[in-house]
Amino acid sequence: MMEWTDRHCRHFHRLITRHTRLYTEMVTTGALLHGDVPRHLDHGAAEHPLALQLGGSEPADLAHCARLARTWGYDEVNLNCGCPSERVQRGAFGACLMAEAPLVRDCVAAMRDAVDLPVTVKHRIGIDRLESYEFVRDFVGTVAEGGCSVFIVHARNAWLEGLSPKENREIPPLRYALVHRLKHDFPRFTIVLNGGIHDNTQVQAQLAAVDGVMVGREAYHRPSLMACWDQRFLQAPPLDAAEPADDEPGDAWREAIEARMVDYMARTQAEAGVPWAHVARHMLGLWHGRPGARRWRQVWSDHRLKATAVHEVASLAAKARRGQTAAAADGPGLSTVPDRG
Repeated sequence: MMEWTDRHCRHFHRLITRHTRLYTEMVTTGALLHGDVPRHLDHGAAEHPLALQLGGSEPADLAHCARLARTWGYDEVNLNCGCPSERVQRGAFGACLMAEAPLVRDCVAAMRDAVDLPVTVKHRIGIDRLESYEFVRDFVGTVAEGGCSVFIVHARNAWLEGLSPKENREIPPLRYALVHRLKHDFPRFTIVLNGGIHDNTQVQAQLAAVDGVMVGREAYHRPSLMACWDQRFLQAPPLDAAEPADDEPGDAWREAIEARMVDYMARTQAEAGVPWAHVARHMLGLWHGRPGARRWRQVWSDHRLKATAVHEVASLAAKARRGQTAAAADGPGLSTVPDRG
């Protein structure tokens, strides 16, 4: 989820679910050792519980970054051992670390020695065409020796050659049974399943076999999926009337979330100089599947409106969604073409 789950995305998601654990985009140790630390680690108080996901393979560097996570107030440090991209492989971390379980163990131990935060690992069920359960079982067993007791398992192999990262999320088959078996064989560990989850019925079914479920791109593209999570899965009462109990919230809920996000964009632009268009991209799935959704997205994505005040853009978007004519600033009117969402 690199360049997706930044602090503005997480603020948006936190308007929808207050108790689900959020994860940052993967931040490399090099970026924190040699780059702009505040840019990578700054976050809002409302984002908690929040985990920092790190990419790296040097125990000392990871320990240093874990200390930064503690200093910046994160609730968890997560080591990425699942990303298959070539750029990550060139850095000798990500999914290729699954072939070096003792090194991952040492990385976990170094971070555990450095901070008292939970240190977790996200990984695949295997690499390349090796489809042996024993491989992932031994990986988990070895890494646990370093002090890790929470494993987030993407239920696909990572093919390190021949597939793009997108293809690696689609072509290697999902094998949920292996993740379930890990939970059976390591009952004292927290096993979280990831991969291929598209609806809350699937979430509910997986929670019968594992301790948790991580949802990534589906939640990003269809954020209403998260609307019931606090109540349905975390037994948390609604905090206000905008938080629904059903799986498919209605227009009033979406309008309330959008209004809060518009206020946030206005405030962020005024206080930090962040253009609203940089933030708005994260909420483009809010009206997914609803009448007028495509027209609404067109307004929020219209480059001609970048200099327009965000509340005015919100008004234009609402008119477009309802099928009314919305005139773009210094440009032609936005047509009211048929829209099925």
